[in-house]
This record gives sequence, structure tokens and C-alpha cells, in this order.
Amino acid sequence: MFGGPSLEEHTMNIKSNEKKENSTYELVIEVGAAEFQSAIDKVYSRQKNRINVPGFRKGKAPRKMVEKMYGAEIFYEDAISLAYPDAYEAALKEAGIDPVAYPQLEVLDAGAGGFTFKATVTVKPEASIKDYKGLPVAKADVKVSAADIKGELKPYIDRASRLVSVERKAKKGDTAVIDFEGFRDGVPFQGGKGENYSLELGSGSFVPGFEDQVVGMKAGDEKDLDITFPEDYTPELAGAQVVFKVKVHEVKEKQEPEVDDEFAKDVSEFETLEEFKKDLGEKLKARRQEQADREFEEAVITALMEKLECEVPQAMVDYRADKMLDDYANRIQSQGIKFEDYLRMMGMTVEDMRAQSKTAADRAVRSDLALEAVAAAEGIEVSDAEVEEEIGKLAEQYSMEADKVRAVIREQDLRHDLSVRKALELVKSSAKKPKKAVKKGDDKADEAEKTEE
Repeated sequence: MFGGPSLEEHTMNIKSNEKKENSTYELVIEVGAAEFQSAIDKVYSRQKNRINVPGFRKGKAPRKMVEKMYGAEIFYEDAISLAYPDAYEAALKEAGIDPVAYPQLEVLDAGAGGFTFKATVTVKPEASIKDYKGLPVAKADVKVSAADIKGELKPYIDRASRLVSVERKAKKGDTAVIDFEGFRDGVPFQGGKGENYSLELGSGSFVPGFEDQVVGMKAGDEKDLDITFPEDYTPELAGAQVVFKVKVHEVKEKQEPEVDDEFAKDVSEFETLEEFKKDLGEKLKARRQEQADREFEEAVITALMEKLECEVPQAMVDYRADKMLDDYANRIQSQGIKFEDYLRMMGMTVEDMRAQSKTAADRAVRSDLALEAVAAAEGIEVSDAEVEEEIGKLAEQYSMEADKVRAVIREQDLRHDLSVRKALELVKSSAKKPKKAVKKGDDKADEAEKTEE
């Protein structure tokens, strides 16, 4: 539901409740004189210190005097804004309507006897789904090779390596300690000078062509490098032809450690290299398995959504997108960064972010509807014990007491999440590897297909 907490008694009356197309209801709601006048009193109390009435000090003029001077309607708009949320909530509760988006509101009339407004409410659409078992989705086989483990070892080797000065010409992989200065038409340009700079040759950290021309130089060598800056470089130097005067002070080569049991002891908690490599392989496989599981789940959901028979209200998607955007903004601001500053740094606007959110929101809404339809078709239920178990997990995850978890999360929402989770596991477990296309008359292929079946 949208709005505040528990509702008090309201002089509210639903004049009409009509089901419309596109999963909407149109409610005409009447708010009585007592509640409207109470709202007007509150608005008057808030605004009276800003109202000028001749003969009275600010804030001292009676309400009747203010209304006589400015018109009885002076407080209506603010009073309606104050009174309608509770009346709207009470009407939803009475009508048994559970909205899935913000309502469209229109005030029909207002006067001393109260006001009447129309609320167009979007509800969850009717959804059905067929053929959701046996979806043709393949799950990737996760493997880890010796080359993969070697790649995992590389950062440890690099950190344990040291640079040693050598008396020879520089080659790729070496580090050259250089002075350099760039000239354009014989004139030094800004940002083109450095002294005793350690440049790893082959790293690609300098402008293209620079490092290649340093290869082959040795300590004491000086050289002019002809360089043409790329067209997509900074505007000041894009496409410019320049000369860099370079002097090499020292050439250093990387000396890697012996990768053995002693190395493993130095860089890990393991006693042997084999144990260390085994651990690296297991961790890499776990990461790849987690990625494969995510990709499989996303592929299953995508295939499932194609089976959904439902007309999704745009208001439902828009509401989910706004919620996603709010959550994202809150996460950014929790890191001590103003959301406006973050958008500026990213070169984006709120509308850009909202447009991105709508794509994700559309998928989230459709996947929810599809999984809810599966849960309904399968008669999936969630027991009280399962709810309590989930509350216990959340309490442990967030280091909270179970009662506090119950206070912030509705049981209805927990049951929904658990039921769609069950539905997803059912669909995933029934998914099948897609059959390979075979040509008619291909005996081996036909036999393979029969074997696969």
C-alpha cells in the first residue's frame, strides 16, 4: 500500500468503484466536512504567520477574518493535499485494492461540506503462463586449466618480482629510467616533460610509438623520437607531429622469484606450491561457477518471460523504475557523495538514469509476473516454518534481532519472495539442454539425437 502507517477513523465514503481496462480501477472518494475542516484548521495554523490582514499583527487574525478577506477557498488546495492520503488509503482498504503504482488523482469538487476526488489505481494484471517446464536453456560447464592457474599465480609473482639494473639494450618488459621533453615546431609543450621517469616498455602507458622507439636504447643513450599524436587525443595535441628528446639513465629488468614451495610459503598460508595452486584453482572454479549460475538463471528467466501471457501496465514499470532510481541514489549518498555530484561526474542527468532504470524495471516486473504465474499454476505455498527460517537468516545477515526484522519487513512480502524463489528453482531444475539441429538422412546425427533423448 502507498501512504502512511495505521489509519484512524475517517469521514470517507466511496461513491463509486469501477473496474477499467489496463488493470485499473477508478474510485470516486468523498471526504466529509469534519475531516476537511480539520485539515483546513491545520493549514491555517501553519500559514497564519505569513498572512497580512490590516488591523491585526501577523498570526493574530482569526481564520474567519482571513477567509472573508481572501476568500473561503484560500486554504482548500493545501487542505486537500493534507487530507486525501489517509482518505485514499482508507478507501483502498475498504475496497480491497492493492495498488502497484502511484495513483492518478483528480479533485472533482470542494466546498465547506468536504471534497470529492477521483483516484485511478493500477493493480497487478492477470497473468498466465504455459510450457514453463523443460525450457531449452544450457548451463555452462565450468573448467579450470593449468594455464588458468598460471594466470592466477601471475599477480603473486609480479608482486614478488624485483627490478635489477642491467648493462644492455632495453627490450620489451624492461623498465627504462628516462628524462624526456616534447617539442612541437621546436617549442616545448605543456605536460610533455619528465625527469627520472620509470617507464615499463610495452605497458602502453605512453603515446603510441614512444615505447617502441625506446626499445634498443641503453644507459647513457640519447635519442629524438618522432611521434604523431592520435586524432582522438586531447584537443591541444590531437594529430600533432612532435619530437621527444629522450635520455636513458638506467635499464632495469624484472627478475621473477623461483616459483616453488618457498615462494608459496612467502605469499600464502600454504606450505607447498601444489597446495597453493590447488586453492587458487578451487577459488577460480567457485567464481566461475557462481558466474555460470547467474548467467544460467538469467537465461532461464529470459526464456520464461517469453511464455508470459499478460499485458503489463506502463504505470507499474514506471513505479518500479522510480523505486530502483531512489534505491541507487540512496546507495550513492550513503557513501558520502551527493547524487547530483555523482550524476555530474558521470555526465548524466536524472532522466538518463531513469531511462536506464526503466529497462531494468520492465524486466524485473515481467520476471516477477512470470514467476508468480508459475507459483499459482503449481499451487506453491510457503509454510510458517519457512517464513521463520528466512527471518532467522535475515537477522543473522544484518546482525539484527528477529523481532526487528519482523518490524521492518512485511510477512506478506517475505511469503511472496519465498514463493517466487521456489517457482524459479522449479523452472531451473526442469530446464533442458537445447537439442542440436540435425540434417535428415544423417544416420549418426539421428542416432545421437535418439541417444540424447
